Amino acid sequence: MMNKPSHLSLLSKILLPHQGLLKPAPSQVLVITVLIFLVNYLFFRSVYLYYASCGPLERILAFFFLGSEFFIMFHAVGYFFNVLRLNRQPDNYPVQDLVDEPPVAILIPARHEPKEVVERTLLACYNIDYKNKVIYLLDDSTLEQYKKEAQELSKEFGTRIFSRDVHRGAKAGIINDVNQTLKEKYIAIFDADQNPMPHFLKILVPILEKQPLLAFVQTPQFYTNCSSNRVSLTANFQQAIFYEYICEGKNTNGTMMCCGTNVVLRRNVLLEIGGFDENTVTEDFATSLNLHMKGWETLYVNMPLVFGMAPEDLVEYFKQQSRWALGNTQVFKKVVKNLFTKPWSLSFMQWFDYLITGTYYFIGWAYLCLFLCQLIYTFFSVPAFFMNPYVYSLSFTPYFLLALGVFYSSMGLRHYKFSNILKTHLLTMLSVPIYLRATLFGLFNVPVGFQVTNKTGATQVPYTFLWVQIFLWALNLVAMTWGILRWVYEHNPGILFNVFWLFYHALVFSSLFYFNESGSAPEFEEEL
Repeated sequence: MMNKPSHLSLLSKILLPHQGLLKPAPSQVLVITVLIFLVNYLFFRSVYLYYASCGPLERILAFFFLGSEFFIMFHAVGYFFNVLRLNRQPDNYPVQDLVDEPPVAILIPARHEPKEVVERTLLACYNIDYKNKVIYLLDDSTLEQYKKEAQELSKEFGTRIFSRDVHRGAKAGIINDVNQTLKEKYIAIFDADQNPMPHFLKILVPILEKQPLLAFVQTPQFYTNCSSNRVSLTANFQQAIFYEYICEGKNTNGTMMCCGTNVVLRRNVLLEIGGFDENTVTEDFATSLNLHMKGWETLYVNMPLVFGMAPEDLVEYFKQQSRWALGNTQVFKKVVKNLFTKPWSLSFMQWFDYLITGTYYFIGWAYLCLFLCQLIYTFFSVPAFFMNPYVYSLSFTPYFLLALGVFYSSMGLRHYKFSNILKTHLLTMLSVPIYLRATLFGLFNVPVGFQVTNKTGATQVPYTFLWVQIFLWALNLVAMTWGILRWVYEHNPGILFNVFWLFYHALVFSSLFYFNESGSAPEFEEEL
């Protein structure tokens, strides 16, 4: 048997938002003020572009530049709406003993996972305080070593093992295959590295029993290996943004999506819609759309009931981001198709939520467009931004500062530090090349196999693998230097604004060297 990780005690610092009453939310007046400044800025930007005297190339670049700003601010509006509508009171669902416990099948899909990782999850599931449960290890491995280890673990914990000869549909496929053989009323799904708390089912199953229209109840993910290094620590805070605000906001609209793990679903509902969608690598997102369009309700319970493992180096982090970006793009195409063919199947705000989620990873293209326009202006004097610098300062600066204030203060209310959240932004920006490739593959249906995140420990990534990020860093440094020289001789305030953003982007990409070094446990404690 495996002992609990020694660093679990440090999680109490991460989970402070769940330990007591939350502070008041940012005022609605402040959030609405940000939205007003946003509209004001976009209005002036559009007016200046409309009346600008420029050539065809300049107008094309300006159109893409403005479109990129619109896209980024569209997602900012989505976040601000979440802040406005979420319920600030923490979830408080009691542990309940049911007189008649409905049977639950606990499914643990695994493919080429380290034995010790699967063992921890099996142990945690074995210790779930629920008598009427059956644990299924879904071994989808193709190598004899992993098949043998799965058999050994299944025998050790007395669990049932399910395998198949045709490895169709990856994780979604094996869940659908085993679901055809099950008899239990509910299924609980945990990834091979997710360890549930003993009271997991005694909190969630009663909720489903009392609300027959619920298709599933989803809980958040928290990482136990935050002390491993800077990537795993920052990945945890990145998850916090999603689970602390975005999921709570979606829950108020009835559009909480299944996250593929740490969830309890009605088995018959999955059968009714044909199972998990096997046409995308984010089967959970696609299946949620199918459920909502069929009129099923979903619920998010924001309680720390499961702990898992974060990617521990940049390769594994980029692999995870690539999978999510590819899958979201695949589902986005499905969202658009259904929006036009079945517009009344969801409410306006539900469509809004799905469009926000489905288009998120296209943000890489928005950032690329901004990079290129700034570089073209610096090196070739072809402008893409037509606006009086003083009007720009008066319209954009208030929005920018207030938007940052709302974002960082909202996370601060959940006890996350400024430095923690800043690093999530840096890690996201380093992923821009990954988003570009994955969204292209998703749009044009380029086949990509399901990638499992490695859980064997952190390694420093060779910088040859990170050449794109290094190139962007160096290019911004060169452009910044050239821009400063231009400003010295031309005294154009527009050049100075451009230099500021080049400096900002160079600084962002320089964080590559920070994240590619191994962090230590002492640093982890200081960060919290």
